[in-house]
Amino acid sequence: MATPEPTMLDSGGGALGPLLRAALPSLPVLGRLPGIRKAAPAGFTGLAVARPPVSIERAHVAAYAAVCGFPEKDTVPLTYPHLWAFGLHLAMMTDPAFPAPAIGTVHLENTLVSHRPIGIGETLSVGATVGPGQPHPRGTTYRFSTTVTAAGTDAPLWESVSTYLRRGRGDETATSGTVLPDALVGGTTWRLAGDLGRRYAAVSGDHNPIHLHPLSAKALGFPRQIAHGMWSKARCLAAIENRLPDAVRVEVGFRRPILLPGSVVFATRPTDEGHVFSVTHPGTGSTHLVGRATSL
Repeated sequence: MATPEPTMLDSGGGALGPLLRAALPSLPVLGRLPGIRKAAPAGFTGLAVARPPVSIERAHVAAYAAVCGFPEKDTVPLTYPHLWAFGLHLAMMTDPAFPAPAIGTVHLENTLVSHRPIGIGETLSVGATVGPGQPHPRGTTYRFSTTVTAAGTDAPLWESVSTYLRRGRGDETATSGTVLPDALVGGTTWRLAGDLGRRYAAVSGDHNPIHLHPLSAKALGFPRQIAHGMWSKARCLAAIENRLPDAVRVEVGFRRPILLPGSVVFATRPTDEGHVFSVTHPGTGSTHLVGRATSL
């Protein structure tokens, strides 16, 4: 299947417009209107989007690093380019051609590949694609692929694949995703404040209401607000970033949401290929996140 020609996005507009578009398909009556109603899954062949070249600003990188626990450097944290990826993913999810509403679609996995550190002040091009849905035991998954290159070149500096699940009729014979290590036992306790979701939203642009306040989270089926999955991945990498090579692949699976405020246990250990790590609940031992980092 040929990759569709990418749509160039306007770099402005703020967060409110995309969030409204994300919510509308889930609303009674409004969700059936032309231009809002979602397309039939069987007819979806894929989407591609790109954004104008972006220059990395030190002040924003420093704000992101502070929220996620990274030290300030002349290069960006490993997960920082996901901020651009998220905006492109949301644009595709809110396109009427995309068959699943953005609200209620669950981030299952994220894999990033960094080919070399990206420096403050570099100018980059960012593009993303999504293909047709794939069967999963709990519904249908969609893989959003993002590539970051130095402006004017084709060689990738950073790549990622985010897998999202739309719950529904599943296929018991389908794969459930990437096989990752089991959670580790023991580790360091992190205490997470109730406003963590709001602070991460302020730097990431991800203002999904499940992350912001107890009332908005309860309206969408959660006991209270939950941490962003990509914050939890970033926080894990911040804890081990000085042990990772410049060229690295990091894979994580998001297992259960982290309620805020709350506490979690982070654990890591070295392997022959790199490091494995996990985030678990300190009381029940249930797994929030498992991951591994391997050199390229």
